[in-house]
Parts: sequence; C-alpha cells; structure tokens
Amino acid sequence: MSEDNHKGERIAKRIARAGLCSRREAERWIEAGRVIVNGKKLDSAACVVGDKDDIQVDNKPLPDKEGTRLFLYHKPAGLVTSHKDEKGRATVFDNLPGNLPRVVSVGRLDLNTEGLLLLTNDGELARYLELPATGWKRKYRVRVHGKVNPKRLASLKDGITIEGVRYKSIIAEIEEDKTEASKKGGANSWLNITLREGKNREIRKVMEALGPTVNRLIRVSYGPFNLGNMNAGVAQEVKTAVIKDQVAGYFQAKK
Repeated sequence: MSEDNHKGERIAKRIARAGLCSRREAERWIEAGRVIVNGKKLDSAACVVGDKDDIQVDNKPLPDKEGTRLFLYHKPAGLVTSHKDEKGRATVFDNLPGNLPRVVSVGRLDLNTEGLLLLTNDGELARYLELPATGWKRKYRVRVHGKVNPKRLASLKDGITIEGVRYKSIIAEIEEDKTEASKKGGANSWLNITLREGKNREIRKVMEALGPTVNRLIRVSYGPFNLGNMNAGVAQEVKTAVIKDQVAGYFQAKK
C-alpha cells in the first residue's frame, strides 16, 4: 500500500468510489475487519492505496472504478431505504430493476414515504449531494388530515424547534384546489413543502407539532431532478453530460 497521499487515495474513499457504500460506512467496515489490502486485514481507515494494491471486501475483489452514474428512482411506499433490514422488511435495493449496477442512495426516504430517490454508483457523490451545503432544495407533496392553519404554515419559513431539535427554514403552502372534504367532517389537504436539510422524519414531526397528521408523503424533486411522470418502481439513468453540468462543483473538487 502506498504511503504517499499524492500517489493514491484513502481506502475508505476508494471503496466508496467503487460504489459499494458511502465513505463513512466503509470506515465502519474496516473497523469490523471486512477489508483486506495486499493480504493484510485492516483495523484502521488510515491507509492510502494505489492502483496496484490488491483490495478485498468480504473476501471479494474490489470492483474496478467506473465512471460516475446517477439514477432517478421512483420509490414506492412500503420499502426500507437500506441494503439490509434487521426486521426483515422489503428494501429498495431488493426491488430495483435488474439492469442497475451496485448503487447507494442519496439520503433516505422512510418506509411510508414515496417518490424521487437518487441512486448512484459513486459513494462520494452520494455524500456530497446529501450535504445541506450543496444548497439543493427537496420538494414534497404532502397530504395531511386535520385543520391547517395558514399562518402557522407560513411561520415555518423562520424555522421551528421541536423537542429540542432545531429545524431550519421550511416553505409550506396549501394547494387549495386539492383539498378533499371528509365525510366525517374533517378534511384532507394537500400541501407543497420545500426544505433544504431533510432531517429524519422532519416533515411528519413538524406537521404533528402544528396539529395535522401526514397520511401521504411524496418527494417530487431533489435539486434539479424531478419525479415527473415516472411510474413507481421505475429507474431512469441521468446522462453523463447532465450529471457533470448539474454537479460541476463535485467534479471540480475531485481534480
């Protein structure tokens, strides 16, 4: 293995670029003894490797690096965004079309959330696109049950703190023409919600704090990429030229 940072790259980054997982997860794999370099099991991620080093993960050769690929996937409700689920539930990765390479997700959508999920074979790109610093907006259509207070919705633009957790600016508006009268005297209302962070179950927790209950949550866009009319379970590849145009900052940082 190389000792010169200028002639190689960190082992966790190399694994992430092969599309097996994110860099952070690769570091955990190394600590668990799952990574071998030139016949030696690693116990630390402080290792720099070059093109000639023999790298194995779970006793299998690390795949050759390939060009960065990005896919738009319409996640159905009822799938866990994980490669493995301790509860044995169906996962996104068990249900992807068979023609996709090994991919990781850009962030996650929870079990009952549907809509646009970005997938890539480049774990480093996935991490880059997850960061709020990237500045990409995530837009959702949200159906809620219960009375919606327009003034409280508007106040979310200044952020909100719930049980000690601070949620940054959220833009939430009512789709007046999509309100569904309930036979029981309540109402289901559709909201358009835009945020930049996307903390765990953020929209559900914020809506619950305001009163209404979320009964359907659909992500319709992530940055410049839109769900459009894609059917559930379908994946579409983004053209390489589009990736390089939309994520120019990532490729410039790699040079």
